[in-house]
Amino acid sequence: MRARLLSGAGVVLLAGPVALAFFSGGYFNGPRAWAGLVAWLLVLLAVLAVPRPIPRTPAVAIALGGLLLLAVWTLLSATWAPVAGDAYHRGQLAMLYAGGLLAAVLLLRTRTLARAVEPAVGAGALLVIGYGISERLLSGVLHFQRSISAEGRLEQPLTYWNAMGEMAAIGLVVCLRMAGDATRSRAVRLLATAAAAPLGMGLYISFSRGALFACLAGIVTLVVVAPTREQWRSGGIALAGAVAAAAVSAPFGAVTSLIGSTAGRERQGAITMALLALTIVVVTGVQWLIIRAETPRAIALPRRAPLVALAVICVGLALAIAVGAKEHSKQPLSGGATRLVSLQSNRYSYWSVALRAFSDQPLRGVGAGGWSVYWLRYRPVGEFAQDAHSLPLQTLAELGLVGLALLLSVVGGVAVAARQALRRAPALAAGPIAGAVTYLAHSPLDWDWEMPAVTLTALLLAGLLLALAEPVVAIRAVGDREADDARPSRAMAA
Repeated sequence: MRARLLSGAGVVLLAGPVALAFFSGGYFNGPRAWAGLVAWLLVLLAVLAVPRPIPRTPAVAIALGGLLLLAVWTLLSATWAPVAGDAYHRGQLAMLYAGGLLAAVLLLRTRTLARAVEPAVGAGALLVIGYGISERLLSGVLHFQRSISAEGRLEQPLTYWNAMGEMAAIGLVVCLRMAGDATRSRAVRLLATAAAAPLGMGLYISFSRGALFACLAGIVTLVVVAPTREQWRSGGIALAGAVAAAAVSAPFGAVTSLIGSTAGRERQGAITMALLALTIVVVTGVQWLIIRAETPRAIALPRRAPLVALAVICVGLALAIAVGAKEHSKQPLSGGATRLVSLQSNRYSYWSVALRAFSDQPLRGVGAGGWSVYWLRYRPVGEFAQDAHSLPLQTLAELGLVGLALLLSVVGGVAVAARQALRRAPALAAGPIAGAVTYLAHSPLDWDWEMPAVTLTALLLAGLLLALAEPVVAIRAVGDREADDARPSRAMAA
């Protein structure tokens, strides 16, 4: 009975972000409150049913403790925030994330659930992105709500195009990993290859420059953490399918930007759907031939390859910010593919206001939700905004150095745990590491934190890494049934 309860709780945990995606991504208070209640009920169930629920690894304790303290600090900021209600709701969101991460660490301790994380994330992203592009491919049948600000970009069901792009990026990176994972069944690898195509199309139609950069960061990470010939070859085939799917949609403005007459949209949608189906058939067929003949073989990388990959990602992010900072936009930005060839953005205005708020209250910040008040007071452009479009800068502005230190403790704890997990269970850890890096690379560029469907997806991956970092869990996750006090070296051998 206990095993069934934990399995059922694990299913709820894995399905949660996808369910939340169809309630505007959980952005509004109602769905967010229900999600938090479910998350903490899962924690309660896990604490009562899981043996040894208290973390034994320092990195795991630091990550979990840091997120819990961040939630408490956010709630406490209501005592000095300009609008106490906004601070409370921000604290409620942080408590949801703390509960979700803790539930993931406690529940993802069996081989079955650990192995199910990547398929769940990939399938969830496919469901969300597939729903969004279905209107464009079947425009004569489906009609979704649209916002003027989206300018035709992919926005449903999350209601924000950049969040859709980030969801597609995380799902695509995870599918690339599964396509090249020789420990997965052939069926799973072929399905992951097929899923990469619509995810690539969705990523392109979001026209999110930040999501494209995050996807590249995840791919670079995957190359380093899974250095095998089958990963590079099969992952490359799946990536080629994603690029091809994006390319076949590019010429059709009715599909990419929802422009043109009704008859034109129906015709272009049908053509694009046929080309997408053909792309899936071709890349899946090629993948099947490759898998049949493949011989697994490791590829030796230089010892400093992880540091080089990290440097490439950081330099790329810094370069994009530095170059883009020289451009300014006092007019609404255009939609469509032209956004991909411009670094123009209002984000630099958002960030300058965030730094001004930080300078006023560097230690404790101006209070959760306080950035929007500063924006109304000091904004250089007449645009409504509630978020600084950068997790670290918004944290610095609203929660000060204390809040940023707590946020960094979460990231640092997960990073250390990821390294331990990669040593103990490399087959299980590679995909979650790449997916988590995809989210992390995008978080300085947008308000992913306020979109629970996206952040909880990343926390599932982080939770698996934390779970794998626990010595006992790492052994069980790879199928070893030795005693709880088995040595790490034996776990690695397993």
